[in-house]
Amino acid sequence: MITLSINGKKETIEETNIDELLKSKSIDKSEVVVEFNKKILKRDSLKDTLLNNDDVLEIIRFVGGG
Repeated sequence: MITLSINGKKETIEETNIDELLKSKSIDKSEVVVEFNKKILKRDSLKDTLLNNDDVLEIIRFVGGG
């Protein structure tokens, strides 16, 4: 188990990568931008980015409007 910050809230999760984390939260990666430890990640690197204790994630959703 690891503890990290997701959108400002501490969460304890199983060790995983960012792609799997998004799937577990029913988040479509094509609709979000992920900031990982203050760096914006490209979508194709989400499977290769493993999460560790004290990592900080910001998951930003695109919202349409008029």
